[in-house]
Amino acid sequence: MTAGLDRLWAGWRADFLAEVTGEAAWSDDPADCVLCRVLADGGAVIWQGGRCGAVVNAYPYTAGHLMVLPLRHVGELEDVGAGEAAELWAAVADAVRAVKAAYRPDGINLGANLGRAAGAGVPGHFHVHLLPRWDGDTNFMTTVAEARVVPEALPVTLGRLRAAWPS
Repeated sequence: MTAGLDRLWAGWRADFLAEVTGEAAWSDDPADCVLCRVLADGGAVIWQGGRCGAVVNAYPYTAGHLMVLPLRHVGELEDVGAGEAAELWAAVADAVRAVKAAYRPDGINLGANLGRAAGAGVPGHFHVHLLPRWDGDTNFMTTVAEARVVPEALPVTLGRLRAAWPS
């Protein structure tokens, strides 16, 4: 027996990690940004306003995990404009409403990872994570295998959140 925890690797994340951990994640060119491409494609977009949007996280920690972000490619929180910030925080509030309506969680985690050292997977495009949480939602997989089980397909999450988004 080895000391410490064993790992259950999630190989399906390899393509995403390879894409966003290179220098392109820091790029000033929106053509290199995975989040700009997600917004342009529209398939994972829950809502889009004039300056910000909300998208389903392609690698969720829980069912209902989404991100709210400026449409403009901007990496630093302090560079988000006043109009963008106002729409972004209004969208975060709408996202909370949608998640509560669609999932009835016991709580919600909100967070922004600023910079690679803070855990930002796409540090070149500022975004706020919103994760629904439930009492007792940590199970043996997280504790023993350091893996999470998400019991819902992404298209189902997208449909539920689009339907619950305040008009």
